[in-house]
Amino acid sequence: MSSHIDSKENFQNGELDQGPKKVNVNDLVERLNMEKSKEKKRNVVISAAAISAVTVFGIILTL
Repeated sequence: MSSHIDSKENFQNGELDQGPKKVNVNDLVERLNMEKSKEKKRNVVISAAAISAVTVFGIILTL
């Protein structure tokens, strides 16, 4: 009975229970590599912004 209720709730939320699905490991590894690449780029941008802020602050203090 509870599984019927869960299925009904999932259907109402737009989620269809289609049973077990196959997972492609290569797709997961590719997605992981893409996420790592995005994170590295984000870290470089944040680091550059922080270094720029410190440099500007240092220049202002020397004036």
